[in-house]
Amino acid sequence: MVTVETANYLALLQRCGEPQAYGTGETVFREGDDATCMYLVRSGAVEVQKDGRTLERVDPGGLFGEMALIDVGSRSADAVMVEGGELVPIEKRRFWFLVQETPYFAQAVMAVMAARLRRETT
Repeated sequence: MVTVETANYLALLQRCGEPQAYGTGETVFREGDDATCMYLVRSGAVEVQKDGRTLERVDPGGLFGEMALIDVGSRSADAVMVEGGELVPIEKRRFWFLVQETPYFAQAVMAVMAARLRRETT
């Protein structure tokens, strides 16, 4: 269910960067790459993969790529478009501004990370 807060946060994020089109099968980033942004899936779908195994499928409205911005590390997995569409890149500087100035954004990012951790540990 999409709440008003979620809808507002998605609208905010869609204005944070210029959407970029990706085709099916196109790699968004690879494990080991430097992290300069995270992504909002505007349309299409992305799989986060490691060692040939799918860790997560990210559909429209979902976020990915935030972990390397938070821990200031390199990408820990590959991100591949499994359905062509548009991604909105959210640059590192904008990400930290949103974390500091928009409590719902910080909460949404933490919720994404918590859900991933729960899936991996249950």
